[in-house]
Amino acid sequence: MTFDLEYNSARTLMIIPEYGRHVQKLVDHCLALETKEERNEMALAIVDVMGNLQPHLRDVPDFKHKLWDQLYIMSDFKLDADSPYPIPSREELQEKPERLPYPKYASKYRYYGNNIQTMIDVALSWEEGDKREALVFTIANHMKKCYLNWNKDTVDDAVIFKHLYDLSNGEFDLRDSDEDLSESKNLLKKRNSQGQNTSKSTYKKPHNNNKGRKRY
Repeated sequence: MTFDLEYNSARTLMIIPEYGRHVQKLVDHCLALETKEERNEMALAIVDVMGNLQPHLRDVPDFKHKLWDQLYIMSDFKLDADSPYPIPSREELQEKPERLPYPKYASKYRYYGNNIQTMIDVALSWEEGDKREALVFTIANHMKKCYLNWNKDTVDDAVIFKHLYDLSNGEFDLRDSDEDLSESKNLLKKRNSQGQNTSKSTYKKPHNNNKGRKRY
């Protein structure tokens, strides 16, 4: 008594394994049909079966379109049947995605973040005047705060003015300015008040009033 065992290694490769081998055999049978009317009827039945096997696709917009695309993919783009949607091509499927650009930093002063550079670019677009000058000093104060957040306790205003000069490509030159930025202790105090608790914990362990009582 002999058995004809069929191993997966000897079977044809399933293009979309999620639907199983039976659906792949249905697609292969649909390709072998002679008339186009028979193939159209068979293709509609296969799409219905695929929809029942993947019920989560019903929540996806145009899930029928997705099923028809998968049907043509499983047929290796050889199915000659009428589809209610544009038939996908092999080239479209194998097309490589566009290369994503790497994030570009404004300069070596990365601890300021990209928002600082955005604020500087906005200030550069403003007309010269009191509002622009006030914005520049606001940016400088924010830069000082960012610098202090970078594990620093103190920083000289001249350092901030030098970095602002570099980030603005020499447009904002406050290196010889007599104005002073906010003091470091005020910025550190504001930073600590925004969620960093530096005070010691006041939690006290509760007394055990049951101590010394007899247990029965």
